[in-house]
Amino acid sequence: MNGTAKITLVVTLGDMDDRIDERVNDRMDEHGDSRALEALQRYFGYESFRPGQAGIVNALLNGRDVLGVMPTGAGKSICYQIPATILPGISLVVSPLISLMQDQVDALNDVGIPALFVNGMQTPDQQDFALSMAANGQAKLLYVAPERLETQRFQNFASHTPISMVAVDEAHCVSQWGQDFRSSYLGIGEFIAKLPTRPAVAAFTATATERVRRDIISILGLANPSITVTGFDRPNLYFDILKLDTKNKTPWIARYVADHPNESGIVYCATRKETEALAASLNHTVPVLLGPQAETGRVAVAYHGGMSPEVREQAQRDFVNDRVPVVVATNAFGMGIDKSNVRYVIHHNMPESIEAYYQEAGRAGRDGEPSRCTLLWNESDIVTRRRLLDNDYENARLTPEEQEVVRVSKRHLLDGMVGYCRTTECLHTYMTRYFGERSAADAGVCDGGCANCGRAFETVDVTDMARAISMCVHDVQQKVGVGKIVKILRGSKSQDLAVWHPETMATYGMLGSVSEAQVRDVLNQMVADGFLCISEGRLPLVGFGVRAAETVSPQFHYEMKRVKRRVPSRAVSGQGGLDGQLGRSQAAGGVQELDGEEERLFQKLRELRLAIAREIGKPPYIVFSDKSLRDMARIRPTTRAQMLGVSGVGEVKMQRYGERFLDVIRAVGERSGR
Repeated sequence: MNGTAKITLVVTLGDMDDRIDERVNDRMDEHGDSRALEALQRYFGYESFRPGQAGIVNALLNGRDVLGVMPTGAGKSICYQIPATILPGISLVVSPLISLMQDQVDALNDVGIPALFVNGMQTPDQQDFALSMAANGQAKLLYVAPERLETQRFQNFASHTPISMVAVDEAHCVSQWGQDFRSSYLGIGEFIAKLPTRPAVAAFTATATERVRRDIISILGLANPSITVTGFDRPNLYFDILKLDTKNKTPWIARYVADHPNESGIVYCATRKETEALAASLNHTVPVLLGPQAETGRVAVAYHGGMSPEVREQAQRDFVNDRVPVVVATNAFGMGIDKSNVRYVIHHNMPESIEAYYQEAGRAGRDGEPSRCTLLWNESDIVTRRRLLDNDYENARLTPEEQEVVRVSKRHLLDGMVGYCRTTECLHTYMTRYFGERSAADAGVCDGGCANCGRAFETVDVTDMARAISMCVHDVQQKVGVGKIVKILRGSKSQDLAVWHPETMATYGMLGSVSEAQVRDVLNQMVADGFLCISEGRLPLVGFGVRAAETVSPQFHYEMKRVKRRVPSRAVSGQGGLDGQLGRSQAAGGVQELDGEEERLFQKLRELRLAIAREIGKPPYIVFSDKSLRDMARIRPTTRAQMLGVSGVGEVKMQRYGERFLDVIRAVGERSGR
């Protein structure tokens, strides 16, 4: 359970003022309550908590409210599942993930923690049966959709059943400033306030700016909560950006999927139409690329909000159960998905914000194993995103003035995403700094764990162009738009410039030999990097950003990516150079690679896991994660005690599945003479 060390902050917000007191968790908090450690080992097979988990668990066991901001894969669920096994009565888990509740409950029951769920996909009789079992003490956790809290049936249950804790998953959904706002979340605080005895309340999210955190605390009514923010960096993920023409995106994805036939992946598209077209293309193209000798059924399924619930459910089930390796989806898919062995996430289009990208890309490598996140983009993606923002920001709950503020905020979020696509610095650093953390590169985390640090692209020095643009913005007193600035710099004789007498400006014609597209590209990058800003409204004007003064410094230096990449000098064997520097990202994540013999054993263990999953009708990851299987392949346990020492093997799973995995390991050992 031990991962790369991360900075963990515990924050106390007293009167919700502007001052935030931050301190590092006490060493004792990181070790945790002895009851909690015993439960962690017994149910989940882990010897210690990850950074941040123990402090949250201890706070909840002491009856204190908490807010946990932890990246996908950091183990948020354990933070409330462990206290639930120790606290009296039942714990409620409020989650929007109706389609995943069954899997979550199955996973808990599989490790010996009795759990139930109630949601709108059940019949009234099924809901009554679940609530009756929970009221009779036959469950420690009850998962419930937020809409259920408003029903008389559930309120009657809650008024007569001892509730020790309420955990709110995906808590950023409560905030209109979060990227996944859901009005159903607004009633959670009122529900908690009406309970006969107020329980401890825990709120969890993977992405939340300070403003969203304050919304969560206020709307849910958290009482002087302990706030834990663990490091946002995911060192096991290799981040890559490719600027491709739209026509080249699908062939690139098809080749990547064909080169990784034994891996699960998610491909995100911007529109429903694109998901269906790309899934159909992959099902046609990938078998051809693999050749006639390959045994290939369906390669991909599509998933989007326009499908019927039954079709969506089947698509998700096929993917989660490893019947289909790839799901091609809109952002309607995946929030909180429990599938731990997603090895790659590819974005066919640029998302609308860093928050959205971080959450979607973060669905790769939840088990801590090396995984890849690739973003395919081009300039038309930016145009499309800006058009969608301009046409899609109405909300009946907001006044026109508030709607305008939200639109401006979303434009700024998009600027951050554009900056990520164009930056030449470490992609881990860019992302963690966006969330207010220190540089991942400064901490020595990346070291080739992204395309930029692997230098798999060329850069061009645009320092002089950036200086000229900044000077021109000064010459026109920050009172014109992008188009006029480009015209002035290129020496245009257009009549609409006459009022400015551009020929008298030092910057007039300064970039006459540079194309209009290049000038616009550099200007847009300067906006994304904070050197310039663009006002909102019918006539947006270019002004100085917070970093504008840097452009007049003698030490100022500015680079941008070239459109065309060099072929990476160190490609992974057998993968057509598509993985670039991925090997180094694995080292950066502290993951030990399997040798040939270990890899063969790992594949045999995967086959056994799939067979068991088919027998019990559950997703394979519920049996054991890839990480656990890799540990088995390395350690090669032959006794029960040795197997219990494998990460992720608890007592219940050892009893249910352990001997069958030991038999495979022993048989391989006998054949190899070990």
